Amino acid sequence: MYTIIKKKRLINNIVSMDICAPRIAAKARPGQFVIVIVKEGGERIPFTVAECDQNEGTVKIIFQEIGASTKLLGCLNEGDLVYALAGPLGKPSHLDGYKKVCVIGGGLGTAIAYPQAKYLHDNGTEVHAIIGYRNSDLIILEDEIRLVSSEVFVATEDGSRGTKGFVTDVLKDLIEAGNVYDMVIAIGPLAMMRAVCNMTKEHGIKTIVSMNPIMVDGTGMCGGCRITVGGETKFACVDGPEFDGHLVDFDEAIKRQMIYKGYEAKHNDKVEHICKLGKEENDA
Repeated sequence: MYTIIKKKRLINNIVSMDICAPRIAAKARPGQFVIVIVKEGGERIPFTVAECDQNEGTVKIIFQEIGASTKLLGCLNEGDLVYALAGPLGKPSHLDGYKKVCVIGGGLGTAIAYPQAKYLHDNGTEVHAIIGYRNSDLIILEDEIRLVSSEVFVATEDGSRGTKGFVTDVLKDLIEAGNVYDMVIAIGPLAMMRAVCNMTKEHGIKTIVSMNPIMVDGTGMCGGCRITVGGETKFACVDGPEFDGHLVDFDEAIKRQMIYKGYEAKHNDKVEHICKLGKEENDA
């Protein structure tokens, strides 16, 4: 059992949670993830490690209450227990030796991009960050990103904050303004990462993406997280989750992702009663 030390609701259905796991906190590196089981017999849910506090022995995860298991996890509060926490899993990011990097986060992907930006910034890399959302009400972690970036650019699809449009619109402007990046890191929805990769490929800029397909065991045994990279089958949980974005078959990944939409919707209809609006929780 693992104790929830801190819980904060960032926006309506996105939650930040610090869980006491000293051994994982001591070893986890940017790019790696953990698997959480909320209750005995429950689903295994992969979450990227957003941050570790080795002094406190805590691991931070940030998640959206979108499915049955994440809604159940979102009902827990400080002092409650999660049944199991395994990790760190996956390969750490390779972030050393770069002078100037553009880190792009789309929506909840900003939570995954944050540890990369922080590591780069802390190790002397000039970081330009682009964070994109549908509208200003969905913005998360802007203050945190600003603390670990030389420049931060916000894009919203409806123009309610920052640049009206997509992260690729901002990236295009930065490249045309003469910025030369050693690498671009793009983390967010598959369509967003594909669009970024299409643009950077034209300019010959190395681009890394973080893939988060359906996972079951997190050890490469189930094959559920397979993707095609450079014409070869890879498993996101053990070969990734980060890959060369110019080699990823995004069309295939998007098709595989859509396979589960109907099942998720049907299953969610059965678990809407898990939480009730107005349930008290500590949002401090």
